[in-house]
Amino acid sequence: MVSLVDIGANLTHDSFDTDRDAVIQRAVDAGVERMILTGSSAQASQDAAKLAARHPQLFRATAGVHPHHASEYSDELHEMLRRLATQPEVVAIGECGLDYFRDFSPRTCQKRAFERQLELAQECDLPVFLHQRDAHEDFLAILRPAMPGLSGAVAHCFTGGVNELQEYLDLGLYIGITGWICDERRGAELYEAARLIPLDRLMIETDAPYLLPRTLQQKPKSRRNEPMYLIEVLRVVSNAMKLDESVVAEATTKNARLFFGF
Repeated sequence: MVSLVDIGANLTHDSFDTDRDAVIQRAVDAGVERMILTGSSAQASQDAAKLAARHPQLFRATAGVHPHHASEYSDELHEMLRRLATQPEVVAIGECGLDYFRDFSPRTCQKRAFERQLELAQECDLPVFLHQRDAHEDFLAILRPAMPGLSGAVAHCFTGGVNELQEYLDLGLYIGITGWICDERRGAELYEAARLIPLDRLMIETDAPYLLPRTLQQKPKSRRNEPMYLIEVLRVVSNAMKLDESVVAEATTKNARLFFGF
């Protein structure tokens, strides 16, 4: 059995409240040895850290504020994230970045929250777990000057094509691939670009409960994604890269251990 790390799972989401233990066990049975629990808001970050502390053999957590919640960013929230960052189970700052597709928070708020979280990551010597959608140029303009002071950065749920990929690689980012690559409608450009990702920069993730792989032969009735389906992301990524699954599994697991420090 392959040994995998899911670098982005929202297991504190309320869709898992009734069967979280069973979801965790199915992931372990599928070969997912570690999961990074995503902090995307004040509450989600606290919940992720608590869950990770209860299962340190399985989980680590990130602490951050998604651009959707950027308007909630305050000095008090910043201090809360700083406190979380001192806990051993918290291994990255984020999910942070820019999202101009939804614009749930004003863009000025998004930029400021992103800048402050990059500063926090530098202060705490933690890598960043990044989000970008329809904001590539502004995202790079903020991230590029911060990169020399960061211990690492991963483009979570990368969905772009060759040009965007190359800019991220040139900047030194790791690339996180989700079930987006399994979508023949939206993911075709990503599928073609995937072969250009160096093995030592690649990680895989589910972003559960979102982005259920469309290539699954047997889809759950609920349409809820969960970490056990990371094996399908691995299969499709390996096909796109024209590499054996064991090679991609070994590389992505090694990269995740190195990046998140476990």
